[in-house]
Amino acid sequence: MAENVLEIRGVTKTFPGVRALDDVHFELKAGEIHAIMGENGAGKSTLIKVITGVYQPDSGTILIDGKPESIRGPLDSQRLGIAAIYQHVTCYPDLSVTENIFIGHEKVHPLTRGIRWKELHEKASELLESLDADFDARSIMGNLSVAQQQIVEIAKALSTNARIIVMDEPTAPLTKRESEDLYRITEALRDRGVSVIFISHRLEDMYRLASRVTVFRDSRYVGTWRVDEISQDELIEAMVGRHLTQLFPGRKARIGEEVLRVEGLSRKGFFKDVSFSVRRGEVLAITGLVGAGRTEVCEAIYGITRADSGKVVLDGQELRAAHPSEALARGIGYLPEDRLKQGLVLEWAIATNISLPSLSRFSKLGWLDKAKENLKAKELSERLQVKANSVHDLVATLSGGNQQKVIVAKLLTGDMKVIILDEPTKGVDVGAKTAIFNIMNELAESGYGIVMVSSEMPEVLGMSDRIVVMREGRVSAILDTPTATQESILNAAMAGAEKA
Repeated sequence: MAENVLEIRGVTKTFPGVRALDDVHFELKAGEIHAIMGENGAGKSTLIKVITGVYQPDSGTILIDGKPESIRGPLDSQRLGIAAIYQHVTCYPDLSVTENIFIGHEKVHPLTRGIRWKELHEKASELLESLDADFDARSIMGNLSVAQQQIVEIAKALSTNARIIVMDEPTAPLTKRESEDLYRITEALRDRGVSVIFISHRLEDMYRLASRVTVFRDSRYVGTWRVDEISQDELIEAMVGRHLTQLFPGRKARIGEEVLRVEGLSRKGFFKDVSFSVRRGEVLAITGLVGAGRTEVCEAIYGITRADSGKVVLDGQELRAAHPSEALARGIGYLPEDRLKQGLVLEWAIATNISLPSLSRFSKLGWLDKAKENLKAKELSERLQVKANSVHDLVATLSGGNQQKVIVAKLLTGDMKVIILDEPTKGVDVGAKTAIFNIMNELAESGYGIVMVSSEMPEVLGMSDRIVVMREGRVSAILDTPTATQESILNAAMAGAEKA
């Protein structure tokens, strides 16, 4: 029997003007969790689409159990025992869990051709029980959490007897507790002999789960290491191609007068009596457990939702933002957590997305100056290192991290006073994080007030001047970053503390 269940030899894949994979290599052993890491645009997603039959390679060989195979479509990959689970779960929300698990390979009666629902429900229940699921096979898919939907996707893979499961950024939308549950399930799959390809930007995922890691950079294979034989600094250097001396740039901004004040902001069922202020040149972090009300407060400030009471004061004048356009006109920019639904028009070009919040700057007498728009988009794309052929590329064709950079670029086209960044580095690679952090510092040094919502403790401590900790919809503590610790933040987030 072959040593590797899957082997990629010299695979190349090109698109018009882009070489997405350039002579890449990869090996996966039976019962192994093997991580693939690299910056956005490194070729990870393209490789997965080649393995699952979405794309066919221009050259190179794919071997399954040592035998060359031609994977010409998803049905071929399924026949070979390959399945994929993505960050954004693709499901049928109005159908039951059972229907989602078995859609496309339902069990039917040989004579009547009717679906054997009783048998399917029983088999689905067995699969869910083996994964320690806390929901029923007859549950409606759309009523489940993202973590529960991922469990259904794993059950679906097992229902097709998958021997190779690809997990593409599965922890990105999950809480820490949900991530731990996924870790446990993934390790159980490994112990059953299933081979797992685990793609993640989170280094803790790799060190927690994988035995080996393969790094891609600029569409090329860089190398493969045992996880216990490569340090975090070495791994980052392999990913970005240079030594990052400091992930979080030093804070140099001069903090000035108050630019934003939130007083007693409340919205029934979401948050209550929230108060804090932001000064020019300051990065104020808002953190807390998922469900603490962080995003909801920011949406109320920006006018996406309406607060029941309290007020927002911008530059000494009360802001009554009934709509985001009013907040934008007054000088508040907002980067939403869900970039796909709220931050971008995916079928529009990069340049069109970037100019959208500030069209008046690029138009005269109602006519859009496309040359001016393109010039500004090119300048900002280069500044943020957006990987694309040109600013005319559709945003839908970009990797997640580059899409995030486009949203940040949108905020830099207007005259902003305050910028709210909700999980600005969620789902982006370490190099993109550094670029975003540098931009945040530049904005602070230019006098912007920055509000950063983040669940990442190192990011909160490394980038902020002060920290607002929320718990169950209330501010439980406001901490000065130089004296704050992860322990003090978690204590305030979980148990509450006296407001500083």
